Amino acid sequence: MRVLLFLATNLAVIVLASVTFSLLGFEGILKNNGVDLDLQALLVFCALIGFGGSFVSLLLSKWMAKRSTGAQVIDQPRNETERWLVDTVARQAKAAGIGMPEVAIFAANEPNAFATGANKNNALVAVSTGLLQNMSRGEVEAVLGHEVGHVANGDMVTLTLIQGVVNTFVMFLARIIGFFVDRVILKNEQGLGLGYWVTTIVADIVLGFLAAMIVAWFSRRREFRADIAGAELSSRQNMVGALQRLKMAAGQPSQMPESMAAFAISGGLRGGLKALFSTHPPLDDRIEALMQRG
Repeated sequence: MRVLLFLATNLAVIVLASVTFSLLGFEGILKNNGVDLDLQALLVFCALIGFGGSFVSLLLSKWMAKRSTGAQVIDQPRNETERWLVDTVARQAKAAGIGMPEVAIFAANEPNAFATGANKNNALVAVSTGLLQNMSRGEVEAVLGHEVGHVANGDMVTLTLIQGVVNTFVMFLARIIGFFVDRVILKNEQGLGLGYWVTTIVADIVLGFLAAMIVAWFSRRREFRADIAGAELSSRQNMVGALQRLKMAAGQPSQMPESMAAFAISGGLRGGLKALFSTHPPLDDRIEALMQRG
């Protein structure tokens, strides 16, 4: 239902954008300059490419996560720690109303964890060896609850859909700008000139940075919700303690692949302009948000 509602909303956005361009006369301007461009067809094409890439990434997310981090799924617990991890995730998944995720451990000195998967009932929750070595059982329980919260909230799907939307409009607007510069400003009358290709590439880069800021903002919002889930599935004290542990370890180099950064519980520290591209809020802000909850 979440996917259908989101797709319906974004279909409405695409239709609205198409109508807006028609009302503003963009098609007329292009036609007057010899450009026979179907904006509706271009918008649909960009949507297919933009969403297609995002959904392929989502469908392959578990496989890619295992390959990139070396995460080993616990099929049969080999020791008491692995048994505790599986039992804890099973209990939390039941409380959150989702199917049992796969549980895995990946080798990394830093305390970290992530969740990914194409849907709520086919997810993966993984923790690092560093997290198990540096946190108490209660803190690990809160981290697991945080990741189960991501799954229950449908965060992977939502972020994929948002990425699909921004991909669509980056491609669409970059090509509109390219056509406009090539035909209206440079007066090229034969095919697609150098002005189109250069302008489109530059516009793709500039708009891509703006799109990344939008996606990062949504990603930061979801971390607060997942922290609340961690507190509810464990305790607020445990969740705050886990975040404080992550803060203490924030200075060490991250071993998390860049492709998995948005799905990890800790995304490192960034300040200044870089903060706009951070997938995670500052840990101090997350701790304060939890402490202020009644």
